[in-house]
Amino acid sequence: MHCPLALFSGPAARAALALGMARPLAGSPLAFTLVETAAGILPATALPLDHPLTMPRSPWAGFDLSRPLIMGIVNVTPDSFSDGGDHENADAAIAHGRRLLAEGADILDIGGESTRPGAAPVPVAVEIARVVPVIRALAAEGAVISIDTRHAAVMQAAAEAGARIINDVTALTGDPDSLSVAAATGLPVILMHIQGEPQTMQDAPHYDDVIGEVLAWLAQRIDAAVAAGIGRDRIAIDPGIGFGKDLSHNVALLARTAALHGLGCPLLIGVSRKRFIAALSAGEAPKDRVAGSIAAALHSLGQGAHILRVHDVAATMQAVAVWQALQSA
Repeated sequence: MHCPLALFSGPAARAALALGMARPLAGSPLAFTLVETAAGILPATALPLDHPLTMPRSPWAGFDLSRPLIMGIVNVTPDSFSDGGDHENADAAIAHGRRLLAEGADILDIGGESTRPGAAPVPVAVEIARVVPVIRALAAEGAVISIDTRHAAVMQAAAEAGARIINDVTALTGDPDSLSVAAATGLPVILMHIQGEPQTMQDAPHYDDVIGEVLAWLAQRIDAAVAAGIGRDRIAIDPGIGFGKDLSHNVALLARTAALHGLGCPLLIGVSRKRFIAALSAGEAPKDRVAGSIAAALHSLGQGAHILRVHDVAATMQAVAVWQALQSA
């Protein structure tokens, strides 16, 4: 594992790069001067210029990744942890999707099954009935739709309805047909790390080295996807904050998210309204975690994240606009 350290941006980063004292981070406006390896901490310039940590990311899902992408969350569910029931019927979900697009969302992530801790599985037919009308309506209006599902039949139905990305919290392990179906659709995929499954994933999760283990697991899933016929240029990754991880695991992952760039794929981070924010603060309810969500999102951009998955698009867009301006000053 190679973990970039001493990350910085702005004029100092540009000067250090020009002087050959640093390496760029995955095509972002960031640079780093040190890298942590199994052999210890080394100068970043010890890395070859074509190392995955330093190379810009190829276009993904029609986006060139030259700026952070905002993925807005549309849960067509009665029981999601933050907004369950808010957009449970198709008309409400479609209206919510339109609002998020108007606020600036690049992608809408539509899901019909809650994967919050302890959530019960949803029959596939029910999940399809929830999401397909919403996908069909919003895709017809030109929206880039991601289907948030762990079921192959839902992936297929969503693709036929106009979805353009598959986002699977199990990294295509939750259904024996997921790999082949995802490959056959030709759609880009997001592979997320999870330990266990939603019903039990928060029952004393354990890691000896959370960063190394998440990275190794995602590397295996990338290899499995490629072997199934999914090109590497179609794959993005997500460390799965809050999925089979306790507070210490989440904090450790967020602190060194940049290590995941070593896999050479676009990096998505989903921290919006999650429980660890309340645990670090004052125990706020999900909808009162917006400020903490934005703090964690901006930290993730400072680790080179390419995509932010959020509930609060307008607030995040404002924060990202300021962050971008300060990086380029």
